[in-house]
Amino acid sequence: MPFSLDDLPIRDDLRGLSPYGAPQKHVAVQLNVNENTHPIPEDVARDIVESIAQAVLTVNRYPDREFTPLREALARYLGHGLTADNIWAANGSNEVIQQLMQAFGGPGRSVLGFPPTYSMHSIIAAGSGTTWVEGQRDAGFEISPETAVAEIRRTQPDIVFFCGPNNPTGTPLDLETVVAAYEATDGIVFVDEAYAEFMPSDRPTALTLLEGRERLVVSRTMSKAFAFAGARVGYLAAHPAVADALRLVRLPYHLSSLTQAAAVAALAHADEMLAMVDEIKTQRDRIVHELTEMGYEPWPTWSNFVLFGGVDDPAAVFEALLDRGVIVRNLGIPNHLRVSAGTEAETTAFLDALRDIRLSS
Repeated sequence: MPFSLDDLPIRDDLRGLSPYGAPQKHVAVQLNVNENTHPIPEDVARDIVESIAQAVLTVNRYPDREFTPLREALARYLGHGLTADNIWAANGSNEVIQQLMQAFGGPGRSVLGFPPTYSMHSIIAAGSGTTWVEGQRDAGFEISPETAVAEIRRTQPDIVFFCGPNNPTGTPLDLETVVAAYEATDGIVFVDEAYAEFMPSDRPTALTLLEGRERLVVSRTMSKAFAFAGARVGYLAAHPAVADALRLVRLPYHLSSLTQAAAVAALAHADEMLAMVDEIKTQRDRIVHELTEMGYEPWPTWSNFVLFGGVDDPAAVFEALLDRGVIVRNLGIPNHLRVSAGTEAETTAFLDALRDIRLSS
């Protein structure tokens, strides 16, 4: 028998696990991982490249360990009276979450999450030796304040995780739920706002709750609204003491000088970069409308994707779409698939393919 992973002395709690990852298939229309499929505007791309070129001239030196210009730029972008002291960043929001778990979780500690939710939350918990505890959601994938408090009292977690808007359902998160959860625990309350820019513009985010709540943490990413998935830049806002805690566990110089330069340049063009968000929301709402007309059951969504039910055989529909050059996401939720809102052309290709499948079945 050839030597394999099972023959290595890995941790017992990692045995039998599979790595996270959506299928990476190169087809014409890729709508499976909630990317922003719009290309970065050419003038913005040019500025980013010029900034990276300048950074390359000093790449023989270690980067700014405190990535101060980036934290300042992120604080300006978020507003709400935040300063660089309130900001922390890392290589994608997954690394932010990992550092949070390393600082506040670990063996003998637990984190409460509310599935279905972003699957990396539980995977990162396992990787850090933190016990993942599942809470129950209400009807429609919502979490009421009463439900959140009841689950906290039942499980007594050290960390509480929310995802709002929720992935993979797109469900909004009631800020009253966050407040109730914070008051019900002495631990960290974490709100993953990866899709916040796709919320209705008149709705407040959890950033508005930070003042006076030193244990509340709100994370964001540049992967979605900023079309920066390949750059890997995630960040959080919290009391400065939280950033101090993460300094204890981060690797030295964890953000390269090239990453910092690219992110600062992109943030200087925030208005232009975010102009595509309205178009994505338009295509998202179009998907909801046309799926409903086809007889499917899309869930209300404040994100850049749509989870829809009424799919008799998700695996078969997934494959049929793939045969037509369109990839979506089969998450294993019975009778459901999820699709990202792409460009107008990509959205049309998906809807036409699904309509064709439905007519031929």
